[in-house]
Amino acid sequence: MSFLNDRILGVLMLLLAVAYGWQAQQIPVPFGGGGPVGPSTFPTLLAVVLGLTSLYLMLRPDPDNAWPLGRTLGEMLVAVLVLIAYTLALEPIGFPIATTLAVGILCWRMGARPLPAFLVGLGGAVIGYIAFNFGLELTLPAGLLEFH
Repeated sequence: MSFLNDRILGVLMLLLAVAYGWQAQQIPVPFGGGGPVGPSTFPTLLAVVLGLTSLYLMLRPDPDNAWPLGRTLGEMLVAVLVLIAYTLALEPIGFPIATTLAVGILCWRMGARPLPAFLVGLGGAVIGYIAFNFGLELTLPAGLLEFH
């Protein structure tokens, strides 16, 4: 009966992949753009990877996978709350700060010491901001760090 856990998660992830991929196709192409790599490329790739992993979970579930209980369930709920807060904070405080905080908190909750956890978050935020803004031409909100 525990193999249903992975199949249920796989179905939910597949629904998320389809919705995310559809939303990725709605991102407008910048003026003068239209090359093979645009702002929707990275989100589309993420949707494809998510869809493929969800199919794997549905077709080859782990027979010994039980629902998480106790501390593990609590940590998963904290992760979901952090991701919801990240989504809500992304626009007002900006990608760099929101990403640093979210990645830092998630790394810390997974067992890293606080300073290295937030340094990883800062590094990921800087690399992500540069990659999206200059590599993929997908403007991310700078928020509090925006200079006028």
